[in-house]
Amino acid sequence: MKDIINEFKITDGKKFSLGDFDTAYSADLKKEDSEAILEDLIKQISGLQEALYADKRYALLILFQAMDAAGKDGAIAHSLSGLNPQGCEVFSFKQPSAEELDHDFLWRHYKALPEFGRIGIHNRSHYENVLITKVHPELLLNERLPGVNSVKDVDKNFWEHRYESIRSVEKHLTINGTVIIKFFLHLSKDEQKDRFLKRIDDPDKNWKFSVADIHEREFWDDYMDAYEKAIKETATEHCPWYVLPADKKWFTRIAISTIILDTLKGLKLKYPVLPKAEKDKLVEAKKTLLDG
Repeated sequence: MKDIINEFKITDGKKFSLGDFDTAYSADLKKEDSEAILEDLIKQISGLQEALYADKRYALLILFQAMDAAGKDGAIAHSLSGLNPQGCEVFSFKQPSAEELDHDFLWRHYKALPEFGRIGIHNRSHYENVLITKVHPELLLNERLPGVNSVKDVDKNFWEHRYESIRSVEKHLTINGTVIIKFFLHLSKDEQKDRFLKRIDDPDKNWKFSVADIHEREFWDDYMDAYEKAIKETATEHCPWYVLPADKKWFTRIAISTIILDTLKGLKLKYPVLPKAEKDKLVEAKKTLLDG
């Protein structure tokens, strides 16, 4: 999977177009083998999570972005099912609240950053501010931004400043110990249609469907353009994007787990070694327990 991961990985300077990615790609893997593969990956990630917590030099922030029905919730539930809940936290970002709109667009996301030793999972993220707001710039008027009094004021420079803000904060976080993994689950429009129909036909899945999803589907091409631009502008060596095929959920989950595992291994995590004085105390404590 290592070579395959590099195919998904987007950094600055790499030629990139969403149209070049096969959303149904699954390498040479077979679905019938996927459960065992994923189980092994989850087990390895679980062991490294404990090392991450003990090491306390790094935090891991995992971002999920995708179109509706691409499988973000399922990917989080399956690929990260082996994590100790005490060492991670999931945030799902919806429409900004009144309090959040009283701050800059990164504020609510910065508040949700994981502590060192912990894993933070953001279901949607600060990238919504260069995705849905780019497709629907009228939403920016709710932010009461200086110099933005109408949609006409939202020009190319505005978006360049937003991309720059995102690059800057991600670089700052990375330099200071927060490792960021950014996933875009790349779903085809036909597969989204099939998943929407299944949600409508299955009473147990009706709750997952919203009429608003159909409205947003009409802006598919605009969203693809916004995603491609955002990825190009914010993919760096220290904070790359991973564009993962999402038509086959089982493969997407394997790819996610493989990338997370590879990232954790690359940190060369260490369990802390106690100084001699502390080790001597352990010897004394053991003696006390045995004598008792």
